[in-house]
Amino acid sequence: MKTRKGYKTYPLTVAQKFHNYYARYCPGKEILNVGTSLTIEAELNLDELRKAIYKAYDRCESMRARLAYDKKEEEWYQYIVEKEDREIEFVDFTGRTMEEAEQEMTAWTRVPFDREDIPMNRVVIIRTPDGFEGIYIVGDHRFLDAQSLIGFLKDVIELYCSANFEGIPYPADMRSYTEQVEKDLAYEAGSRAQERDRAYFRRLIEESEPIYNGIEGPGKLQEARKLTGNPNLRAAPTGSDSFAAAIDIFHLEEEPTRRLMTFCERQHVSLQCLLIMGIRTCLQKLNQCDDISMQIAYARRATLQEKKSGGTRIHCFPFRTMLPQEKTFLEGIFEIRDKQNEVFRYVNFNPAEYLSYRSQCYNPPRGMGYETISLTYQPATLREKGLVDLGDIRYKTKRYCNGYYSDGLYLTVMHRPEDNGLDFSFEHQTRAYSREQLEYFYYYICKIMFKGVETPNMKIGDIIKLI
Repeated sequence: MKTRKGYKTYPLTVAQKFHNYYARYCPGKEILNVGTSLTIEAELNLDELRKAIYKAYDRCESMRARLAYDKKEEEWYQYIVEKEDREIEFVDFTGRTMEEAEQEMTAWTRVPFDREDIPMNRVVIIRTPDGFEGIYIVGDHRFLDAQSLIGFLKDVIELYCSANFEGIPYPADMRSYTEQVEKDLAYEAGSRAQERDRAYFRRLIEESEPIYNGIEGPGKLQEARKLTGNPNLRAAPTGSDSFAAAIDIFHLEEEPTRRLMTFCERQHVSLQCLLIMGIRTCLQKLNQCDDISMQIAYARRATLQEKKSGGTRIHCFPFRTMLPQEKTFLEGIFEIRDKQNEVFRYVNFNPAEYLSYRSQCYNPPRGMGYETISLTYQPATLREKGLVDLGDIRYKTKRYCNGYYSDGLYLTVMHRPEDNGLDFSFEHQTRAYSREQLEYFYYYICKIMFKGVETPNMKIGDIIKLI
């Protein structure tokens, strides 16, 4: 397929195809939806806000994307329309409860974008019962990830403020989505960089088989060993028999968050490294095992072109650490930092090929794997650059659950706009984990991180004994 409705078409990238892969097995295609609202404690000019949204559409190609299916090739393609002129609705929730408003926006999040030639997102201007005003957005994950979502929302607000307030500059241009897609497709077409990345990950995989570690201990692994009759089995079920999902959020206050951030700044490590250290040490304690694997989401937005081109760029890879208890907490973090810096050079590679090759090497039973949790740390916030000019105007963001998740447990850690504290957002299959289980896990992750930050030269084993 070369053109559709007069527009040039492009194959889907590896990052987009990954979403097609898991959606194929889910009973509801809304599993691909990402829903969020951003509201500000201010009275907005709704006509001017609508103009800013249309202008943001003009500036962001990926938000004007459409899908087309080639029946002969049995492949999906994408193309970009020239203009987004559909109606942008206004919904006033005044007189209703916040719970009712959130229920309706959750319902919007559960309407899939599962047809050809339709917009792959929906934007609604909203007024919430608490008097805040702003926008709700839901988009298909094949064209939207956390960073591109934040980028679009930020662009809308900066465009609005530039047009309506003195002294706020017009935001810098976005970058071309289609140019970035072409770069990704060139890499995927058998480039030397792809061969280098393939060799790196195959070498990692071939070193040895990982082992499953559960958030409540080795129970699932022991059950899997009994079920298969293999006392040496190293894999276990990572999810449940149902895709039905919920999101449970736990809030870390501003002051303790600042302590964690200060430690990271002093030690020249990212908060992601500290989070990995906290999670893997918690799993190490609960399973009495030094060999810990988890899935890490890599945003792949190192260049300005990648940061400002929109779309979805996340690749997830297993990240394995073997830290003996004799090492200090700080030594463990430095080892994680160095390994993360190494892995990041190769993350353009196809994660599906990685997992397929690992399965060929170790042949785990169907439906079983090694990683009990996936982690995303989202450092980007709406408080950056242009939005600082808004001063002390309060604003809020809210995620809405699409009702499904493809695996057991996904932790997203983000900064709250109100106070820059951290929200630990656990998206999970409801048959796999309860809120109480996750709260217990979160509690111990935090205990480990704070004990490590306070006594970074303490041995890992001593921290495990103390908490």
